[in-house]
Amino acid sequence: MAIEEQTEREWLAREKAPREAVFFFTPLCGTCKIGLRMLEIAQAAGADAPIAKININYAPELRDVWRIASVPALVLVRDGEPVQAEYAMRSVDTLYRLLQTFSSS
Repeated sequence: MAIEEQTEREWLAREKAPREAVFFFTPLCGTCKIGLRMLEIAQAAGADAPIAKININYAPELRDVWRIASVPALVLVRDGEPVQAEYAMRSVDTLYRLLQTFSSS
């Protein structure tokens, strides 16, 4: 299951989910590609939180307001507001548990 890429404008304009995740990446970042693959596996395994991916190079507003320090970055968002940012994509299991815990909180 692929995670759909959105532009910053598309993400900001759509209807917000109560709980969701945003994965920030850059196209040439190898660690980002690995993190994205781990998120796709976690999602296929049943992690409930919807996930969007956004190229941070074209997301200056979210990058600055949310203070995204580096990529890859997985930001957990509740009602349109960031509540947690993860920069270390340790394992599929860690990401799966993080998303499941967040979805049920």
